[in-house]
Amino acid sequence: MAAANKGRRSSGSQGYPGRALAVILIALVALTGGIFLSGHKTPRLGIDLAGGVSITLTAKPHQGSAVTKANMDTAVNIINQRVNALGVSEAEVQTQGSNTIIVDIPKGTNAAQAEKQVGTTAQLYFRQVLQQVAGTPTKPAPAPSPSGAATPKPSGTATPKPSGSATPSGSTSSSKSTATPSSGSTPQGRALSDALKAPTPVPTSPASTPGAADTPPPATTPTAPTTNTTLPAALQTKMDNLDCTNAEQRANASGVNNPKDPVIACGQQGKQWIKYALGPSLIDGKNVSSASSGFDTQQGNGWVVNLSFDHTGASKFTTVTGNLASQAPPNNQFAIDLDGNVISAPSVSQALVGGSAQISGSFTQQSADDLANVLKFGSLPLSFNISDTTSVSAALGGEQLRGGLIAGAVGLALVVLYMFAYYRGLAGVAIVSLLVSAALTYTIMCLLGQAIGFALNLPAVCGAIVAIGITADSFIVFFERIRDELREGRSLQPAVARGWPRARRTILVSDFVSFLAAAVLYVVSVGKVQGFAFTLGLTTVLDVVVVFLFTKPLMTILARRPFFAQGHKWSGLDPKSLGVKAPLRRVRRMPSSETKEA
Repeated sequence: MAAANKGRRSSGSQGYPGRALAVILIALVALTGGIFLSGHKTPRLGIDLAGGVSITLTAKPHQGSAVTKANMDTAVNIINQRVNALGVSEAEVQTQGSNTIIVDIPKGTNAAQAEKQVGTTAQLYFRQVLQQVAGTPTKPAPAPSPSGAATPKPSGTATPKPSGSATPSGSTSSSKSTATPSSGSTPQGRALSDALKAPTPVPTSPASTPGAADTPPPATTPTAPTTNTTLPAALQTKMDNLDCTNAEQRANASGVNNPKDPVIACGQQGKQWIKYALGPSLIDGKNVSSASSGFDTQQGNGWVVNLSFDHTGASKFTTVTGNLASQAPPNNQFAIDLDGNVISAPSVSQALVGGSAQISGSFTQQSADDLANVLKFGSLPLSFNISDTTSVSAALGGEQLRGGLIAGAVGLALVVLYMFAYYRGLAGVAIVSLLVSAALTYTIMCLLGQAIGFALNLPAVCGAIVAIGITADSFIVFFERIRDELREGRSLQPAVARGWPRARRTILVSDFVSFLAAAVLYVVSVGKVQGFAFTLGLTTVLDVVVVFLFTKPLMTILARRPFFAQGHKWSGLDPKSLGVKAPLRRVRRMPSSETKEA
C-alpha cells in the first residue's frame, strides 16, 4: 500500500499539486517583471511586420577571386554571420541574380552599423611602419643626402610617437590610437598586449560594467617626431599629398592594398589623424584563428579585443617581432592594417611568443564588438559596393498580420466551442491552460527580442497559431485517459492518478516528434522559415511545461470538488453520458441449512 501511494505521488505530484502551481505562478511573475524592468513590453517585430532596412550589395572581383556561385554562397554565409553577430535575428540574406546580394534587416537595428559590417572586405595584414607623420598634407620631402641619411622633416610637421607598445610585463603605452576600417566604422585600438603569456582574461561581450563600458579613456597628445625611413619618390609624394582628414582620400589611400607592396594608410590617435607608410605584409590576417571582445577590469584597459593566431601565424609572429625589436622607431612599430587603415601601431621591444595578442585602447563596447566580429568572421572572397539602401514599409506585412490574427482568432474560437460542446466543464481547464501557455510564450518572446535579437515575423506568428492545436491535443489526450478510467468504474481521484501516467507518455512522445521536426527545420532552413521553426519549437516545449506544472495539478485539485467528483452533467464527467456501468456487487449466499428451514 505504501509503495502504491509512493508511485502515485511521483507520477505528477498527486499529493502536493499546489507546489507545481506555485512554480508556474512564480515563473509567470518573474517573466512579467522582467519585461517591465527591461522596458520591452512588446515582442520585437520582423521586417515584414515592422519594416526595416534593405541593403543591396553588388559583387566585383577581389584580388583574383572571380564572381562565381561558390564565392557568392560563401559571401552570403559570412554576411549572415556578421548580421547575426549584431544581435539581429530573422535577418534575410540571399542572392539575387549572379552578382547581387540582398540583406533585409528588421527595424530596430542601427542601419549605419549594419552597412559597415555587411560589405566590409576585411583584409587584415600586419605590416612594418616605415614612416608616420601628421595626417594633413605636407610639402614634398627634400631628396636624401648622398650619405643616405634620412633628412629631417620641415619644422611644424608633427610625428606622433607609436600608438602603443608590447612589453614583457604586459603593460601598454599610455598613448592611444584609433582606426577606422574601410567600411566606415571606427573601431579604436591602442596596442598589442604582451604575447609572452595569454592576454588578461576578460568577460566576453556583452559585459555588465555600468558606466565604464561606454566611456573611452581620454586620448593623449602626440609627442615629438622620430626618424623615418626614406621612401621611394613616388610613395613619398603620395604620402605628402594625402589628407587623412578627407574621408574619400582615406578610403583610397592604400589603393589595391596588395600585401606584397608597401602602402600608404591612415590611422587615428585620439581625435588627430595620422598617416603611415607601411611595408609589405609580414603576417596575413588569415592566420588569426579567433577574435573576441571583452571588458578588462584587472588591468584597467577597458574594452579590449583578443586575438589568437594559428600555428603558422604564431611562428611568424615570434620571428617578426624579434626582427622589429632590433630596429629604431618608428621602424620597430608593428602596424595592424585593416583594409588600408591602421587600427594600431605598437612598438616592439623584444620577440613575442605564444600566438596570442590583445588590442586595447579607446574602445567602446560597440567599437570593440564591431572589430571582433569583422576579424572573427574572416574576409569576404569578393568586394562589394553598397548600390542601394532603402527603408522597407511594414504596410503589406501589417495587412498580412491582421489577416493571420483574424484566422488565428477564428480557429481558436472554433477550438473553444468544440471543447465546450464535447468536454463542457473540462473545457474551462483547457482554456485556462491555453491562457497560461499564451502568457508564457508572450513574455518569453518579449525578453528574447532583447536578449538574442529574436524578431517575430509572419511565419513565426503562424507557428504560434499552429501551436494552439498542439497544446489543445495534449489536454484532449489527458482528458480521454481520465474518462477511460471512469468508464472502468473508478471514481474521479483514482481515475486522474491512473490516467496521468498513460497520458504523460503519449504527450511526451507527441511533443518530442513536434520539437524534433521544428529543430530540423530550424537547422536546414534560412531567413523567415527559421522564425516559424523557432516559434513552433518554443511553444512545444512550453506545452510540456504547462501540462506538467499546471494542467495536471489543477485537475488533481478539481477532482476533489463535488462538481467534478460527483459527475455533474455539465462537468464533462457525467457517468451516464460516458456510459459508465455500475460496479458489480457480490450477493451473500445463505447456507443450505438455512435455505431449507426457510
